[in-house]
Amino acid sequence: MAPQVLSLTMPGSLEEAKVEGIPQSAFYISDFITQEEEQALLNKIETAPKPRWKQLSKRRLQIWPSDLSKNNTLLDSPLPEWLVSPVVTRLLSCPVLKEDPESHIFSNSPHKAPNHCLINEYLPTQGIMPHKDGPAYHPVVCTVSLGSSLCLDLYGTNEDGTREIEPRWKILQEPRSLLITTGQLYTDFLHGIADVSQDVDLGPNTVSNWNLLRSPDDFINGNNERRIRVSLTYRDVLKVSKLGGQLGTFGKR
Repeated sequence: MAPQVLSLTMPGSLEEAKVEGIPQSAFYISDFITQEEEQALLNKIETAPKPRWKQLSKRRLQIWPSDLSKNNTLLDSPLPEWLVSPVVTRLLSCPVLKEDPESHIFSNSPHKAPNHCLINEYLPTQGIMPHKDGPAYHPVVCTVSLGSSLCLDLYGTNEDGTREIEPRWKILQEPRSLLITTGQLYTDFLHGIADVSQDVDLGPNTVSNWNLLRSPDDFINGNNERRIRVSLTYRDVLKVSKLGGQLGTFGKR
């Protein structure tokens, strides 16, 4: 039986989901997938073949359809259907502007859709250092969160190029939500997740997307106790290569 989507209320356009008060541009949809779809995705991720998991020092991840080569090229291969439907299908059906219903967030990307998905598992106290995603991708990042909430911290840089010590903005990502970052936010700012077991000092004055949250009352005491959170990060890799003549380039990293 197909997952039910009747409980979802999608915005008419991404403009209705824009996170105000931060540089261009971020969009947040709290109910992007249903609980049934969330569980189906978690089941697929957990039952993936063990070689799909790549263990890093602080977390583990899966890379679909494959890792990039040393020169940031993706071997041409489709994403599996379970990573396309419902996420990509729904993503491409949401216009950026209501007056242009044919537009979507990947309309200007080389392949008109994401062709790469990074799946990260974060246990409580696990995070990721502030970083930029770099030039290998079209400057649009779409992240679906599963399982638990946490804060994404956004950092600026000092005049000497070093990272600012404190984040300028926080975006709280709830389970089943979609966060899109693009434009200046992609190119000029760093993003990271703190290595903490609890997000604190949460409220309308500290969380940039507070008015877009599904359940702000869940954080009314200002805290979020982290549990296992899984993120699906979709991007369009700029350089894609057919298999022929490239076998020596891939698989040796």
